[in-house]
Amino acid sequence: MTRKIKIVPAAEVGVVMGSDSDWPMLEETVRTLDRFGVASEVRVLSAHRTPEEAAAYARAAAGRGLRVIIAAAGGAAHLAGVLAAHTILPVVGIPVGGMQDGLDALLATVQMPAGIPVATVAVGKAGAVNAALLAVQILATGGRVDLQARLTQHKAALRIKVADGDARVQQALAKLRVTSENVKR
Repeated sequence: MTRKIKIVPAAEVGVVMGSDSDWPMLEETVRTLDRFGVASEVRVLSAHRTPEEAAAYARAAAGRGLRVIIAAAGGAAHLAGVLAAHTILPVVGIPVGGMQDGLDALLATVQMPAGIPVATVAVGKAGAVNAALLAVQILATGGRVDLQARLTQHKAALRIKVADGDARVQQALAKLRVTSENVKR
């Protein structure tokens, strides 16, 4: 009997969240990476409750083949900064909503001291998707022609979506104006 062995590509992106309650949002990050064919690993680590583990994860990330780390946290939102302090890899921070609609997490993620950069995206689901897209763009600059092509297709699909939306609004506007003209008469 021959067994089929599924070869799983080595992760290029680490997706780290401060709490498992962040997973529903981070699923969007993983789905987006998967859609682009980028392998990822996912962990729950806390800057405050498991600081040694978070630092060790960041220090070992490049050696495991990771090329980008995405970190999501709410509240004090120190996770992205802690990871960035312990790695030379680019770190993308996603502020998680919660208190003050995520403004506290946004400020904590974006206000990094000189020398410890964290690329910060929007709060919430849009940030989760954009963090993945930013990671894909970073990987694409490293010569991944497949990702360059997929990003080009992605941008084309966005343009089509906007053009379709514009066409729907123009049709609705034309109907509105016809109706307004009939009312005036």
